[in-house]
Amino acid sequence: MKKYIAEFIGTFTLIFCGCGAMTINEVTGGSVGHVGIGITWGFVVIAMIYALGDISGAHLNPAVSIAFAFAKKFEWKEVPKYAIAQFLGALLASGILAFLFPTSTLLGGTHLSEIIDPTRGFVLEFLLTFFLMLVIINVSTGSKEVGIMAGFAIGGVVLLEALFAGPITNASMNPIRSLAPAIVSFKFDDLWVYVLAPVLGALAAVSSCKLIKDEHCCDKGC
Repeated sequence: MKKYIAEFIGTFTLIFCGCGAMTINEVTGGSVGHVGIGITWGFVVIAMIYALGDISGAHLNPAVSIAFAFAKKFEWKEVPKYAIAQFLGALLASGILAFLFPTSTLLGGTHLSEIIDPTRGFVLEFLLTFFLMLVIINVSTGSKEVGIMAGFAIGGVVLLEALFAGPITNASMNPIRSLAPAIVSFKFDDLWVYVLAPVLGALAAVSSCKLIKDEHCCDKGC
């Protein structure tokens, strides 16, 4: 039970801080700024990995949980339990943000820029999650983060991708991160992009490991 509570708390913190930065930026007319939002997302991921990584692995993302199970580093039966904990944590965070900032229309939710269509947005989110999971799968065991630099490696990728892709798709890389604020704000535009692309991108990253490592590397938990 403790690992599910850790996933709940970790995802709550992730969404409250990350979407909170975007919400505050919205209601204050840009006081946080794009760079500030990217830094917030990156550093909250780093913080949660170091705080909770040895308890639950700090997945904070159902796409990551699914990919770890696909890689045989995580039990499939745990995926629904992790996803439920992640969803409830994200939903509570979005609900509190709605209470704190009732004038916000998006609550830090994801949406596509006017300069990109859903198909291209899907490809971008797929690639963003592919890059993220490629790093995660190589520094994590699935149930625990390994090495003192794992948190910075993973958080650094989130920060990097939020900085350059945030203006286009908001750089979700996480179905729950998009789904929770969409439910609370009733903004469901192009939600399929943010649910499907991260899962497929994460699975592709796991599959790519066999192209650059031993064929059974995932089986060995490398």
